[in-house]
Amino acid sequence: MNSDDTSLPELTRRQEEILSLIVRAYTQHPEPVSSKYLVETFSLSYSSATVRNEMAALEELGYITAPHTSAGRIPTQNGYRYFVGRLISPTELTLPDQAHITEKLQSTPLATENWMRIIATVLARTSQSAALVTPPTGETSLFKHIELISIQGRLILLVLVLQEGSVHQQMLTLAEPVPQPRLSEIAALINSVCGSLNATDVRMKGITLPQLDREIVDVVADLMERAGNGRTRTIYRDGLSEIIGAFPNSEGAQQVIRVLEERAYLNLILDEILSPSSTTNSVQVIIAGEGRWEQLRYLTLVISRYGIPGQLSGAVGVVGPTHINYGRAISAVGYVSSLMTNMLSAAYDHPRSLPDSD
Repeated sequence: MNSDDTSLPELTRRQEEILSLIVRAYTQHPEPVSSKYLVETFSLSYSSATVRNEMAALEELGYITAPHTSAGRIPTQNGYRYFVGRLISPTELTLPDQAHITEKLQSTPLATENWMRIIATVLARTSQSAALVTPPTGETSLFKHIELISIQGRLILLVLVLQEGSVHQQMLTLAEPVPQPRLSEIAALINSVCGSLNATDVRMKGITLPQLDREIVDVVADLMERAGNGRTRTIYRDGLSEIIGAFPNSEGAQQVIRVLEERAYLNLILDEILSPSSTTNSVQVIIAGEGRWEQLRYLTLVISRYGIPGQLSGAVGVVGPTHINYGRAISAVGYVSSLMTNMLSAAYDHPRSLPDSD
């Protein structure tokens, strides 16, 4: 689990205990937490006066704040970050929770549109937050085949098909006319040496080919790189209407709507989450944008990359206010992500069991 907390000031063991209790109390019931409430509810061995002194220290360090003049305090963004990064303990889902999730995912054909929708619904209900999931896609664009079609004179049409099924076309103007039989020979040669390769390997294969063949291979590699960079993911969502009322202000509600409804914006975030350097099944917690995304300053995003490293990957996660139930959300996302990875891995090892996608 990852959360940016390396620059936060260290706390004493008692301060950590009090901060942890404040976060837990506030995420369960978003009302300011008083020293008296902590002592009475959690049967602390020290007095309310001692708790007040420690709360004053926590406030000075920027981990809690007073929303108004009452004696209660609420966690700040840094308070949540410290809690998630250093204090949170694994909150395992109950066996009935796990059984329910597993049954739902196994009852629907793998990687279909309905499978994605069920995952989003189950995760939203389990975490009591809005959920999102993207289908597993190839981590890199892989070559399938090309066709070279003579149009007129020096003008030809290059048609590139990638293994994921996408088709790309580009008009090329050659230095001199080339007859169709020769173009077909070039295409056959490229198809024979570039099958299932990524853009970098395709370009490397072209080095040893004749000049015209090499120039066409370079164009193919360029198309493949652009196809990979411009990929837009389908995103399935659920639970938005249930959490709108959980935000203390309209701006927070507007932010969660934007994140879940504006696909282009969410894809920018997922591009980082699904980068080749990210670890499969490692849950990431982004609190109030973590200084990277101003548009998330009222939100928490708990998300994980699932799939088969180097082959297929997608994202699964939940979005909610910063006072989201972190233990529940992290456990739910982690369990669902691992289950999806295991199911995909099992199917990939036995290709005949893979169902057709919708």
